[in-house]
Amino acid sequence: MPSDHDSDTVLRTLIVDDEPLAVERMQVICAGLDELQVVGTASDGAAALRLIDALKPDLVLLDMTMPEVDGLSVARKLARVAQRPAVIFVTAHDEFAVEAFDLDAVDYVLKPVAPDRLGRAIQRALARRGGHPASDSKWLEELWVPHRSELLRIEVAQVGRIDAERDYVRLHVGQGEEGGRSYLLLQTIAGLEERLDPTQFIRIHRSTILRRDRIRGLRHDGLGVWSVELDDGEALRIGRTYLPKVKAMAGR
Repeated sequence: MPSDHDSDTVLRTLIVDDEPLAVERMQVICAGLDELQVVGTASDGAAALRLIDALKPDLVLLDMTMPEVDGLSVARKLARVAQRPAVIFVTAHDEFAVEAFDLDAVDYVLKPVAPDRLGRAIQRALARRGGHPASDSKWLEELWVPHRSELLRIEVAQVGRIDAERDYVRLHVGQGEEGGRSYLLLQTIAGLEERLDPTQFIRIHRSTILRRDRIRGLRHDGLGVWSVELDDGEALRIGRTYLPKVKAMAGR
């Protein structure tokens, strides 16, 4: 077992949650993880910020929903700090995943927390600390989607198509009967479009975004109607609002 002084493998950790039983449960889980040394707990966001300033932890296990100063507010303040701790959000709610990763969170763990799930999050924190920092790109590079009882990490590069479904988007990952899967994410298509690299993705319809390299060509269907032909042979109609941009992409 590493010693408490092995700074490369032990993360000095602050637990932040407004529910005493949740703090107690997290302390028990952390006690079973050699990589963590709990240095303090806080029951609200304001206290968390004071303790982070005083204790300089390596890692904050941060509840998302707290009265007054919530977890997102704490993370926003930390984002402006040069030497900031890593943040793992621990929450019962999955609808803030996109905003959480905009704030450079290491991971987003759903309650009730399973020790093995937290352990995987800790390994991500250690990997980042060990020389694999987050990208400085302004565009999303990964998404976290609800899947069974946890959030599943999906690289944006794996997403070939995004469809709007009311207040959700459906992410299509992979292709074909064996490789194709889809996941629902609570996010508007317009909000997600703003966070996607426009050199990699293009919106062709009010309800559809495509990865550019999936487009094999354009087809004129007559009466001013155009479609894109995909690499799997499917054709999707282009909305009139988006037609000029799609044609410009194709050099037409």
